[in-house]
Amino acid sequence: VNRRASVGGCIINTCGWVKGSGYQALVHCASAFQVDVVLVLDQERLYNELKRDLPHFVRVVLLPKSGGVVERSKDCRRESRDEKIREYFYGFRGTSFYPHAFDVRFSDVRIYKIGAPSIPDSCLPLGMSQDDTQLKLVPVSPGRDLTHHVLSVSSVDDDAEVGAGQSRGILESPVCGFIVVTAVDTQAQVMTVLSPAPRPLPRHTLLIMDIRFIDLK
Repeated sequence: VNRRASVGGCIINTCGWVKGSGYQALVHCASAFQVDVVLVLDQERLYNELKRDLPHFVRVVLLPKSGGVVERSKDCRRESRDEKIREYFYGFRGTSFYPHAFDVRFSDVRIYKIGAPSIPDSCLPLGMSQDDTQLKLVPVSPGRDLTHHVLSVSSVDDDAEVGAGQSRGILESPVCGFIVVTAVDTQAQVMTVLSPAPRPLPRHTLLIMDIRFIDLK
């Protein structure tokens, strides 16, 4: 009922990943937030695809990039991403954080990966689609290949029963935060993690992603 507040809104700044799953994420984001205007900077192909796939009431506008602007290289984007992860643990702009390093036993955690590899439709079980495999929860056995991986700490209840209900709970639960595996000792069955908070972990269900972080500074 407030005339000034009713015209408010938000600006969603998306990343530059605009192909494949990145494009699907853009369309999903537009749908989830019910956006009514999409600004596309200097990418005519993306503009045409969004015009095709978004509802007719969404206004898609193609804008030229500013003069003198250059596209960031892959190395530059990688360094920027690593710097953001480093800021999460160590602070930024003169504000210092002091992360904690401690050991976590393999037996104390459950590690999952969300999404199974795509397979031909002819090989899928009857009634299953590729969308089901993208949200499939795959258990991961701890090993040396976990080193330097960023793990999400799921807020799902640790006492949840293993099965379809737990899988749905993990998929729909937010995360408490993130940790990085800095070392893995397969003999002692423990892994060393870098955490923004002291031990113990707030929850024991961890989600692995493809992002790695090597702390060189």
